[in-house]
Order: sequence, then structure tokens, then C-alpha cells
Amino acid sequence: MVSQPYFPIWGKQKSGQIINTASVAGHKIFNGSAVYSATKFAVRALSEGLRMEVKPYNIRTTIVSPGAVKTELLDHISEADVQQANKDYVGAVGLSPESFARVVAFAISQPEDMDINEIIFRPTAQEL
Repeated sequence: MVSQPYFPIWGKQKSGQIINTASVAGHKIFNGSAVYSATKFAVRALSEGLRMEVKPYNIRTTIVSPGAVKTELLDHISEADVQQANKDYVGAVGLSPESFARVVAFAISQPEDMDINEIIFRPTAQEL
């Protein structure tokens, strides 16, 4: 169990919410994504572990696993050909960052006795 000192304010007030971002790639592996997918699966494992450990403090945990979203993340891909392929794909089918914000707003707007543990969302045009 996570001790209260890790969450001193939340522990005292008996409320709070942790929101972690994973990815559809943490659910569905595709060729060339082994390391990326592994990191996103690790986010899911950490979040699920925290969910169980923070229950005594009434802290909620939510994992948001988006599909293609138009963000600056693609600017940080070091391999030029992979970066361009991803930019082309996300440019064609990706959702706006506001879509991600709406999903987070939905999770945090729920009553305190409801814990939305995981949300997976994708553009309707996304196959993966």
C-alpha cells in the first residue's frame, strides 16, 4: 500500500485523482512499435497498481489511451522516415488536442464515488 506521505494533501482530504496518459499502442502492438508499446503498457501497469494502493485515501486513477492525436509529439521522433510517415498518417486521420482534453474533462467530472479507470479513444478513421 502507498503510504500517506506520498500523497500528503490527498491523504488528509481523502480525495484526488491521478490521470496518466498511455496509448492505443499499449493495447495493440504493431510492427516496429515494441519499445514504444512496452512503455505504454508499463504506464497501464503502474496506474493499475496505484489504483489498488490509493483506494484507502479515496483517490481515483484514470488511464487515458488515445489513438492518433495531432500534437507536437511527432516532432520528437528521431528517425526522419518514421517521423514523416507518422506525420502523414496523423495529419490525415488525427484528432485535435481538444478531443483529448474533453476525454480528461469527462473523467474528472464524474462523481467522487465513481472511478473511471481507463478510457481508450481513437479517430473513427483509425484502423489500429
